[in-house]
Amino acid sequence: MEQLTQSYGENVRRMDGLLGAGRSCDLVARDLVIGGRRGRIWVIDGYGRDAILERMGSFWLSLRPEQVTPLTQMQDFADRFITFSETNVAVDVEEIVTSVLLGKTLLLMEGLSGGALMDAKDYPSRGVNEPADGKVLRGAHDGFVEAIVPNMALLRRRIRDPQLTMEGRKVGGLSRTDVVLCYLEDRVDRKVLEELRRRLDTVDVNSLSMGQESLAEAIRPKQWYNPFPKIRYTERPDTAAATVLEGSVVILVDNSPAVMLMPTTLFSFVQEANDFYFPPLVGTYLRLVRIAVLLLSLFVTPTWYLLVSVPGRLPEWLEFLAKPEPCALPLLAQLLVVEFLIDLLKLASLNTPDSLSNSFSMLGALILGDFAVQAGWLTPEVLVYMAFVSIAGFSQPSFELGYAVKLLRMLLLILSALFDLWGLLAGAALIVVLLAANRTVAGPGYLYPLIPFHAKALRRLLMREPISRGNT
Repeated sequence: MEQLTQSYGENVRRMDGLLGAGRSCDLVARDLVIGGRRGRIWVIDGYGRDAILERMGSFWLSLRPEQVTPLTQMQDFADRFITFSETNVAVDVEEIVTSVLLGKTLLLMEGLSGGALMDAKDYPSRGVNEPADGKVLRGAHDGFVEAIVPNMALLRRRIRDPQLTMEGRKVGGLSRTDVVLCYLEDRVDRKVLEELRRRLDTVDVNSLSMGQESLAEAIRPKQWYNPFPKIRYTERPDTAAATVLEGSVVILVDNSPAVMLMPTTLFSFVQEANDFYFPPLVGTYLRLVRIAVLLLSLFVTPTWYLLVSVPGRLPEWLEFLAKPEPCALPLLAQLLVVEFLIDLLKLASLNTPDSLSNSFSMLGALILGDFAVQAGWLTPEVLVYMAFVSIAGFSQPSFELGYAVKLLRMLLLILSALFDLWGLLAGAALIVVLLAANRTVAGPGYLYPLIPFHAKALRRLLMREPISRGNT
């Protein structure tokens, strides 16, 4: 472990070289004379708070030699003359360099051993506006941002309990990204917490370039073939706070506005913040509708395809589902093509400038609607069913679960076309196997509280219970 020496000149040259003073235009280095002694500060431009640094600098420059001469340790200088509260003294070179790159200000002085690190940083970030994918009709309209310190403050604001713990870690050999485990010390599941600690400590990557997604790929089980999500995300502080109060663990990652909620189960995806901003009866209704729509969106098109693909299979009371008129594409091809076209429109909308969004919406509606029907490419019945499953996908709070349902729905369609009713049944059995075999990062299992069965927990997940001392 390399440490600072007693030579001020050697330490300055080493820090200049390691931090890139004169090489990087955003690394600011400034020489000062403090009480007759030479000093030098280093700070990343854009991180340091100019008002605080200027106030401390003006105070140091006013010090007299007799105030500084008796000192031999930087800790003594910090105790007497550094007024900023978030200050520590370090001698390890790697720790000092990492701290400066994280935004801290470094001060070295002639004749004083060690370097003072002042956390007078201010990351550039946007306001805590409501996230686009978590809007509510009532309730809080704030959301997490890309800076981890404001995100921790948003949770502290909602849970003012000394048991709330923010356990910090550095992940990534090059990025040294801040990762925080947030939990209540007296409520957390210790097995889940220890498993998450173990996984974070064994992460071997250079950088978390994609924020929480990079970390999720590094810690979650490697089951690329299983489409069901293994981690639940949210950008809402109220949702994260409620999860912490229930004894779960929230993982915050710097540079990411989404936090990870652990442990994750299938039934946790049916909950949404809107459920809790309405009375219990309305919240329960919304939750049950969401579950019913999820199941319908998975099976509606494969089941309809089976009913209309074989003449005489439709019972009399379902005659309104009559087989559509023949067109240029087979029925299976129509359903699959529209599935791909819907995703194409979603991708295109992400890259469409706001000024052209209205024109794009009109063009997409014409292509998928009237033009396609008139040209004989698609039938109106196919568009109706695909419109339903598309709307159903937006009703789910998790994009990952929505795409898992989409992929499995396409698999059911293909199996139904190949093996008729047995294909649909085999596909349904395969979905059950994938659910049971889906391994999460930590926790009792993906199908909990169904497997292992816990009646009270299952009831609370399926029904919106009134708030009480034991229910957050």
